[in-house]
Amino acid sequence: MATADEVKNLFPAMVDRFLPEKAGDINATILFDLSGDNGGHFWLKIADGAATTGAGELSDPAMTVKASADDWFAVATGEMNAMQAFMTGKLKILGDMGLAMKIQTIFAQ
Repeated sequence: MATADEVKNLFPAMVDRFLPEKAGDINATILFDLSGDNGGHFWLKIADGAATTGAGELSDPAMTVKASADDWFAVATGEMNAMQAFMTGKLKILGDMGLAMKIQTIFAQ
């Protein structure tokens, strides 16, 4: 099981792996609603060729990712395939599905 700090640290790491040249004109905020004792609410904003992140609720995200913190940790670290997690219900996407597909390509592995 990932610790709460390990889960929290996934988001700054995503910002570090952000590929602005692949983001194009994306201007969206994504909420990550992660359940479990090690979870919480985190957000990632992509706008103007930059990515920023933080913790807390958002009122109107373009997309919400719902998962257990452990399942999201496994997806984010490459231990679990994102598409397989989605197809088996371990990862739920609410909102802009097109954005969900683009997100996979704008972060270095």
